[in-house]
Amino acid sequence: MIKPKLLISSVAFLAFATIFTSCSESTSKTGNKSAINASGELANSDSEIDENAASEPIDTALYTKKIKELANGDTTGKWPVKKQPYPLAGAILPYKRVVTYYGNLYSKKMGALGEYAPKEMLRMLYAEVSKWEKADPQTPVQPALHYIAVVAAGDPGKDGKYRNRMPDKQIDSVLTISRMKKRMIVFLDIQVALSTIREELPRLEKYLKMSNVHLGIDPEFSMKGGVLPGKKIGTYDASEINYVSDYLAKLVKANNLPPKIFVIHRFTKKMVTNYQNIKLRPEVQVVMHMDGWGEPELKMGTHRHFIYSEPVQFTGFKLFYKNDLKKAPKRLMTPAELMKLKPRPSYIQYQ
Repeated sequence: MIKPKLLISSVAFLAFATIFTSCSESTSKTGNKSAINASGELANSDSEIDENAASEPIDTALYTKKIKELANGDTTGKWPVKKQPYPLAGAILPYKRVVTYYGNLYSKKMGALGEYAPKEMLRMLYAEVSKWEKADPQTPVQPALHYIAVVAAGDPGKDGKYRNRMPDKQIDSVLTISRMKKRMIVFLDIQVALSTIREELPRLEKYLKMSNVHLGIDPEFSMKGGVLPGKKIGTYDASEINYVSDYLAKLVKANNLPPKIFVIHRFTKKMVTNYQNIKLRPEVQVVMHMDGWGEPELKMGTHRHFIYSEPVQFTGFKLFYKNDLKKAPKRLMTPAELMKLKPRPSYIQYQ
């Protein structure tokens, strides 16, 4: 089994989360209005999905070929996942690989998105994009920003839920940053703490109606039984994950959107229960994301035990600029190393 130190990948976030208390229940009335038109879509099309790609039916033969390539020669029968539906038109995966920076604009210690000024952050991100383009020339890279929109906190807040909702003006700021480069996408991440995903998800609906906005959820901070975030690692059951994917699927169908990418962070077995009951849908592309930190051997072990062995659909892998360097060999894993994984990750996150 994996050493316990790898199983605390994000608990340290709580040391910084209390800074959000003053904004936990606020919403912006003066946010970047020019970024969103009357129908709730981004006014600037540079960051949106290619309209032609979104309207053309997918190439099913190419889809099958690409998911076999991602399986990377696996012979166990686990990968590629059997009986998965073909996605709707405009699907990003498996045709592209998402490479993203993660963080929050209120903190310099939760990830590169927030630690660095926008221009410097984007310069760094696109340097990573270039590395992935060289490592896998056959798979175009989809650059992205992954923003924590609901943050687990060490303070109970007014309603005692130990989570803080970022104001709309901050989410609008991330969308504005994404438009500094053409056709970037954005992920909004939810850490529910003592709240629930059914309470938090609908509050982001106006953003999820946008064609370039996708979703992440963090089981680590989905607390059950009144246990406070940071005291133990949280969990989501397949039934809760299915609620989210159904919600996203309905948004996709109602608004004629391309499929949503749905990222679920994971680094222990109990973080996701009954994985085999997770329902796949043409409107949603599910990514099980290896979210543990440590030296390469530990990270690969986490991937093997909790991502490879419990297949859902697509996979992701997280690299920590600081935590991964704490012990020998004190280096990040390279794209070339990650390309050797079975399956190859479709989503790469840097923090």
